Amino acid sequence: MQVKKLDDQVFVSDQISLSDLPELVAMGINTLVCNRPDGEAMEQPAFSQLQAAAAAHGIEATHIPFRAGEMAPRHRDEFIELINGDRKILAFCRTGNRSSALWAAARREQGVAPDRIIAQAKTAGFDVSGVLGTTAQATAQAGTNKETHYEIVIIGAGTGGIAVAASLLKRKPRLRIALIDAAIEHFYQPGWTMVGGGVFDAASTRRETKQLIPHGATWIQQSVASFVPEADKVCLQDGREIHYRQLVVSPGLTLNWSAIEGLAETLGKNGVTSNYRFDLAPYTWELVKGLKKGKAIFTQPPMPIKCAGAPQKALYLSADHWFRNGALKDIDLHFYNAGGVLFGVEAYVPALMAYIEKYHAQLHFNHTLFKVDGVGKRAWFKKLDKAGEEHITETDFDMLHVCPPQCAPEFIRESTLVDEAGWLNVDQHTLQHKTYGNIWGLGDVTNTPNAKTMAAVRKQAPVVAQNICDILQGSQPSVGYDGYGSCPLTVERGKIVLAEFGYGGKLMPSFPSWINDGTKPTKGAWLLKTRLLPVIYWHGMLKGREWLVAPGKLGS
Repeated sequence: MQVKKLDDQVFVSDQISLSDLPELVAMGINTLVCNRPDGEAMEQPAFSQLQAAAAAHGIEATHIPFRAGEMAPRHRDEFIELINGDRKILAFCRTGNRSSALWAAARREQGVAPDRIIAQAKTAGFDVSGVLGTTAQATAQAGTNKETHYEIVIIGAGTGGIAVAASLLKRKPRLRIALIDAAIEHFYQPGWTMVGGGVFDAASTRRETKQLIPHGATWIQQSVASFVPEADKVCLQDGREIHYRQLVVSPGLTLNWSAIEGLAETLGKNGVTSNYRFDLAPYTWELVKGLKKGKAIFTQPPMPIKCAGAPQKALYLSADHWFRNGALKDIDLHFYNAGGVLFGVEAYVPALMAYIEKYHAQLHFNHTLFKVDGVGKRAWFKKLDKAGEEHITETDFDMLHVCPPQCAPEFIRESTLVDEAGWLNVDQHTLQHKTYGNIWGLGDVTNTPNAKTMAAVRKQAPVVAQNICDILQGSQPSVGYDGYGSCPLTVERGKIVLAEFGYGGKLMPSFPSWINDGTKPTKGAWLLKTRLLPVIYWHGMLKGREWLVAPGKLGS
């Protein structure tokens, strides 16, 4: 939590946690204003959970949620009602930008001069000129030399964005590159399965974003509000316009926790957890260690999702722990999958089924979780029968591990860059946008028919980097992505089935047999997952070192 003062009454910060509340009490804060919709990010506690914890500390919490670039007059008016009272307020969002913009709009409505508002916000490290209109924006920018034009603009400083920036700079060190992302923290998300299985410590999966930005690139710590591809520019939440010659779009996807009724309110308590969130993966391990008998349910939503093997990885690691400590015989284990098969590449199913049988797990296909009652320990699923008719199934649980439905971020879905399903519309080989030739995409946000995994991004980043360099030199894209992805299926502690495959489910093993022995589990794959891949990620992929992923020629 980084608290910044806007005026004597209002402070802003990035996302707060429940552990920050005693410090806020000591500061004299008596009112919290949350400007984030529930389920916006993985590390975010549900507002109801925060509100209850704040009340226990004597702090009132109010929810005025809106997404970046979507502040409306009603949000401003609600905030004005709060600051008209005798309160000491901390407003927070993901980075503090939205909250500072809300404060600026409210103070302007109250008659405070724009110049004063801009100066106060600037002292706190925020640019609110875009909120106050054209005249104020010009005033704020007078005398400054803010860069707004870049050769390459990259949306997202996650895995894909940083990897592409690093690969580009390896090829052309003098490129002027900007990465746009408001997130102050970066996560190695493939490690969260291991956190939930008691293998990794959660802290080892987190770094500060500023530590990872490649040397020579500029980090613009803001959120994108919209695209104007016809004018080669993107509009930021703070009102700035950033121009580009080539644009790379890699913001990841959105975990839609609110799509399941009652889920957001019970996550992290009542036995309800998910390895898809940084703060919840440790809770998964607590539940696994604590469960000695009862019913454990693991769910998988409709595709596409990030790392389609992760929901069953959580099941295998949990079941292996119960198997080893003798508790499995007293645990009723279930896997509810919205799809119709255990794994999308048929060659790996027999090995996985052997573990399903070993752990006596019951499979429920074509079941989609749609409602959870955490307090009552009940879950509801929609089931499609062979005739396509829908039925409702209700069950109890003692532990519920949920994988939420997933979609592209809202600012992507509402743009002209998407296909009919709402995903970034790119060529599956060149990764070039199908309509705008100077726009490229990679990672989870695209509509390419590959598995959405870190391994896929590791292969995609050099393809995007090389094809952009080709375009800048006046040539056509020369290299292609073959759909490669891999899924280290952690079937037990110490063994992994390393699934490596490309477009159409074609098997594409790239490691020696002691690591990838066809479709069999190996100890070598466990070593790869636990020891080698984190090093490859932090010190290879994010540094532009293209180990084992040199891009192949188009059509090869």
